[in-house]
Amino acid sequence: MSDIADGNSAGATRPAAEEPVGVVLAHARQAAGLSQDEAAGRLRFATRQLDALERSEWGRLPGGAAVRAMVRSYSRLLGLDAEAMVARVGREAVLPDADRLAQRLRQPVPFSDGARRSNVVYAALSIGLLAVVVVVAFEWQGERRDPAQLTFVSAAQQPAEPARTAPAGEPPQAAPAPPAPVAAPEADAAVPAEGLRRVVLRFERESWVEIRSGTGKLLVSQLHAAGSERVVAGVPPFEMVIGNAHYVQLTYNDRPVDLMPHVKVEVARFTLE
Repeated sequence: MSDIADGNSAGATRPAAEEPVGVVLAHARQAAGLSQDEAAGRLRFATRQLDALERSEWGRLPGGAAVRAMVRSYSRLLGLDAEAMVARVGREAVLPDADRLAQRLRQPVPFSDGARRSNVVYAALSIGLLAVVVVVAFEWQGERRDPAQLTFVSAAQQPAEPARTAPAGEPPQAAPAPPAPVAAPEADAAVPAEGLRRVVLRFERESWVEIRSGTGKLLVSQLHAAGSERVVAGVPPFEMVIGNAHYVQLTYNDRPVDLMPHVKVEVARFTLE
């Protein structure tokens, strides 16, 4: 094996102009009596990298700067003009530059106008749908917080009609009679007494009550004044509707019944078995 001189020495040979860089490197290595494995071991390169250099397959190598450094080191090992070989590599091919590649990877991906318009339309539709959902949810919460309620007004709270003054010479007219009270529905009279159950309601404030017996008969459906009491007898089960239920006390067959678990928006709806 012949000694290998530095590429900058006076005895360095210049590559033939007509041969590719890889061919020149391969011939020089063979002339020096080195195998690819031996040359790779001296340079601390991988054998596959030297094979790519000798075949001028630049795409198998890491990047332009690395290729130039490898060509320079390989040329010096083989006694070639290192700088001339590096310059020749630049004339033979455009080498991939790792720094430029990384820069390109960091650039944003361009979008066509059509794709951009599609994204804008999709975003607008999404925002519109979200707004509709928010409005519906807000209205639903508002209905839960402020549901429609019945307002009971007592006779004492109703505005009085102004007194009418009779014209001169006419006898005063008598005040109109108050309307007859609405009679409450009767109990299940046709049912034997042993089959009846007794419901008693006491009202601290005005309350609307509706009671339907197990026979389907409507026993009570009216407004009750504060301080009053109502007793109903009928066949169970009773379907009960009690307004202003927080201020109503109920006993069923002389046993108190708690209305609070059945109250929703001041109204209790439940069934007495």
